[in-house]
Amino acid sequence: MRYEILGSLRVDTGSSTSTVNARNMEVVLATLLVRADEVVPIPQLAHEIWGDAPPRRHLAAIHVYISQLRKLLADADRPESVIATRSPGYILRLGPHDRLDSEEFKQLMQSGRKAARAGRPEEAAAAFEAALELWRGPALGDLRAGPILEGFTTWAEEARLECVGMHIDAGLASGRHRELIGRLYSLVAEHPLHEAFHRQLMIALYRSERQADALRVYRSAHRILTAELGIEPGRALREVQRAILAADHRLDLAGPPRADRAEQPADLDGRAGITERTVARRSAGDARTGHREAA
Repeated sequence: MRYEILGSLRVDTGSSTSTVNARNMEVVLATLLVRADEVVPIPQLAHEIWGDAPPRRHLAAIHVYISQLRKLLADADRPESVIATRSPGYILRLGPHDRLDSEEFKQLMQSGRKAARAGRPEEAAAAFEAALELWRGPALGDLRAGPILEGFTTWAEEARLECVGMHIDAGLASGRHRELIGRLYSLVAEHPLHEAFHRQLMIALYRSERQADALRVYRSAHRILTAELGIEPGRALREVQRAILAADHRLDLAGPPRADRAEQPADLDGRAGITERTVARRSAGDARTGHREAA
């Protein structure tokens, strides 16, 4: 049995894929899946379905939903019911051959992190890409319920964005900066307050010999953050901007300046007073020198 909640809720039995059409039953199944292998008390199930105003006969209604779900999830190769009664509620037990896509996502994320820490960016990128391919849309689709499912969907979206960021970091470490630029521009437009995407785009542009464009991304991020939140860019973004102005070697494929390094008072390689105008003048001078040599 395969359960999918990284998108609209689906159950794949191997021979067919089923959905739950009744909203209340879908909420019950989704809640049990989010808390798989844990007992979910009946009052919590009721709160997920009806909030603070359950109907008078809500206990009987929940029993009916559980009975219908047991029929839906019946497995001829599995004598015991997938959903078991355990005081003070119910538990959905994952069998040894059952799969839950959110758990697969977590495992792939862990594998990707391990490979990245070991200095294997290609392997890390493959794991993160496989994790992202599990997503079919927003977690649980358009299903809205109580705090358990709300907490899960919030976590899932944050985890997905984290996975996207780590996938891009692995791509940058593998030297694929040019092919990542278009995707990063789209991510910056979609998540303008997500500083990591601005930082990654600046690095990708710089490594593609587009320093001026990289600095424009910083100015754009600065305007957005100050206008929307009234804050300055964070340390990581500021350090990348300073490193670009200083043509710091740490922006090469070895990786960007780490955000946990101590702040540098002027610049990162001892040349004080470097500005964006200096970069522009240097670029123009390099171009003129190239023309003279060509002549």
